[in-house]
Amino acid sequence: MNSEEGSLKGRIEAILFVAGEAVAVRDLARALQTGEKEIRETINNLKDEYDFEQRGFILKRFGDKVQLATRPMYSGDVVRLLQPVQQQSLSQAAMETLAVVAYKQPVTRAEVEQIRGVKCDYSLQSLMLKGLIREAGRKDTIGRPILFCTTDEFLSHFGLEDLNGLPPMPQPENAEMEKEAEELIP
Repeated sequence: MNSEEGSLKGRIEAILFVAGEAVAVRDLARALQTGEKEIRETINNLKDEYDFEQRGFILKRFGDKVQLATRPMYSGDVVRLLQPVQQQSLSQAAMETLAVVAYKQPVTRAEVEQIRGVKCDYSLQSLMLKGLIREAGRKDTIGRPILFCTTDEFLSHFGLEDLNGLPPMPQPENAEMEKEAEELIP
């Protein structure tokens, strides 16, 4: 049986399994020589099957990309088997830097530093090495500074399908007091 004779579900599974990372629906459609609508329908069917059967993996979506991932309820078993080196969590500085990039992207280093009020070279470099942010081009201004944005790894790490899943920006306490004061003034 050649690849054209295999089921579309099986062919999608094979690609996602081998890719190991999120794959765009358009790329699946091109590789499998079928329409994006048919790919989306098949992906939805696979997701429903995996969820109904409580399979060891799930289909995760990141915008218009899809990826196979370990079902969270089974992740402890995988960790015990592989005994990975303890991953170092993000420092407070890195988390603050990542939050600024996530909410303001694309953003330059200088803009991040202006918001945080401190230098952030190390945090940006660390986040890039972890694959949570990437260069997104250059700003069309003097010096053409690098623009940073988040990655699919960022979405995966925080369990988001897209950036719309970010919680709303918290309002600073002063802004809330100013708003209350404005409401009291006739």
